[in-house]
Amino acid sequence: MSIAATQVRDGQLLEREQLRCYAKQVSLYLITYGSQGLRVKGYLAVPEGNAPRPAVIYCRGGIRRVGMVRKRRIVSMAQRGYVVFAPFYRGNEGGEGREDFGGEDRYDLFHAIPMVQALEEVQPGPVSLIGFSRGAVMAMLAAKECSGVGPVVVWSGVSDMFDTYEQRIDMRRMLKRVVGHPKKQAEAYIQRSPAHWAEQVNSPIYIIHGTRDTQVDIGHARKLAVALEKAGKDYTMDLYDGLDHRFPKKEDEKALDAMFQWLADKSALMG
Repeated sequence: MSIAATQVRDGQLLEREQLRCYAKQVSLYLITYGSQGLRVKGYLAVPEGNAPRPAVIYCRGGIRRVGMVRKRRIVSMAQRGYVVFAPFYRGNEGGEGREDFGGEDRYDLFHAIPMVQALEEVQPGPVSLIGFSRGAVMAMLAAKECSGVGPVVVWSGVSDMFDTYEQRIDMRRMLKRVVGHPKKQAEAYIQRSPAHWAEQVNSPIYIIHGTRDTQVDIGHARKLAVALEKAGKDYTMDLYDGLDHRFPKKEDEKALDAMFQWLADKSALMG
């Protein structure tokens, strides 16, 4: 009996299709896996070599067509020696279901963790998470609710969805439709606001943010840092003066190098 005709299990690898990749030292795949009975998709980038590698899961920002996973982004990370998986979240790129900005779609990340850990190319142990923009909410939720999570990077990340509603007038219509109104559905906003429950996260956290971010205000980074500090958590924060939501190439490469050095250092301590 085919997988399609049976119950799809959480974290079950269903399909792995190799794609063309511009980087000779990296193999790129389109992955389909199970999450809450849905078939969800994402990209997997694997650096060449036989030895198992450490793994990171890249949690994209945006919603639907906005902020989609870019192949070049995860290939660049894989070139630094990591197996990289980037879920599209449900309902995107041929996946089933509909994403809801850190609600039920958080399980698409939760179930990706054991799927990645089971890959033969991945070395045993916790998986690091990199959350960009609203993907930081996903990463922090996983750090709060899942086992098997290593160090977590919050890059240009949302830490308080109430602030997002106030600051991003252009997003209010979407937020009201997908999440609800912050006064009527306050609990849904709290669930998506890591600064409100930072004490429940035990992974080391690395905050990266540009001081001139026009999409996720620098206040999100500072608020999360204050919450982590108050809770006595292990965190590092690097603020990049004058930079916006996405960094120019030179500064982006510098930030990536610093991030992977931090991941290696923290993973060694946790291992």
